[in-house]
Amino acid sequence: MTDTTALEAAAFRRLLKHLNQDRSDVQNIDLMILAGFCRNCLADWYREAAEASGQPLSKEQAREAIYGMPFAQWKTQFQKEATAEQLAAFEAAQARHA
Repeated sequence: MTDTTALEAAAFRRLLKHLNQDRSDVQNIDLMILAGFCRNCLADWYREAAEASGQPLSKEQAREAIYGMPFAQWKTQFQKEATAEQLAAFEAAQARHA
């Protein structure tokens, strides 16, 4: 692993800790509205990177790697129903970036 790769890996681990432990209150829909990506996007990118390197990974395995627990468990513990305002903001954000 190069020095850059080690730094990137450390930053990625810190991002996951921040999203999943420090700020589990931040909903995926809010991340999508503001940043255009969420924890599920990270899981998809993680799975794609694994597959590109010859390591098949299921969607569920990738999500568990990102969330630090099975996705269903995270949803039960932390995910709230999206509000009408969040859904409207999400639609508006999608339209702006289409």
